[in-house]
Amino acid sequence: MEFEIRSDTGRKRTVNEDEAAVFVHEEHDAVLAIVADGMGGHKGGDFASATAVRMIGERFMSASVEIESDQDWSDLLYDAVVDVNLFLFTTAQQDDSFKGMGTTLDIALILSNDCLVFHVGDSRIYQVTGKAIRQITKDHSFVNVLVDSGEITEQEAEVHPQRNWIMKAVGSEKSIVPDLCKVPLPPDSYLLLCTDGLSNKIEKEVMLDIVLRDEPLASKADTFIELANERGGEDNITVILLEVPEVEVIST
Repeated sequence: MEFEIRSDTGRKRTVNEDEAAVFVHEEHDAVLAIVADGMGGHKGGDFASATAVRMIGERFMSASVEIESDQDWSDLLYDAVVDVNLFLFTTAQQDDSFKGMGTTLDIALILSNDCLVFHVGDSRIYQVTGKAIRQITKDHSFVNVLVDSGEITEQEAEVHPQRNWIMKAVGSEKSIVPDLCKVPLPPDSYLLLCTDGLSNKIEKEVMLDIVLRDEPLASKADTFIELANERGGEDNITVILLEVPEVEVIST
């Protein structure tokens, strides 16, 4: 599996509070991609996102040989998210300089032909299959509550002045229950994980056009960052682009 990671401070911020990483566990033939968007000031936001990615990555890489089924992996990552949440919440309670910190969190665990997704906040995961793109995650945001209740439309939500208000974040409360789903990964498809610094600037249709271009994966990842900056770059911008390879045909 090929992947590219890009993270940029943007044109208006002085500190990058986003964090992203891909971990490859060769023994288990598993790949873990994580994107986190920290909040709570320069110190708190940066610490929250970096800590979440580091702790979950360490838990994944130290997985024992007893981890076999998808449920085993799900339990391991669920526990990791709960532990990170409690650690960040406790740290914020004990140190005023971290007060109010938290982080969004999107995790994609790729196991053979399936992907386990964990989601908290308003960072997003998209899947591109064939010539179609769909958003796998659902924003934990104020405007999404308004959309679900029928008070505003999805189009109105995209330009709503409170569209960046999130209702759920890792570390902001003592306990957390992340969204969890499982999606199939067909050959010759893509996964795109990103923070709202990207999704607020680039429409799904444009994302699809970029992903389907006949050019290297690295060039596509660069284009995402460049375009988000060209369109204002008010926020940190982070993307992980993963390509699921085509099935190899063995001739006889």
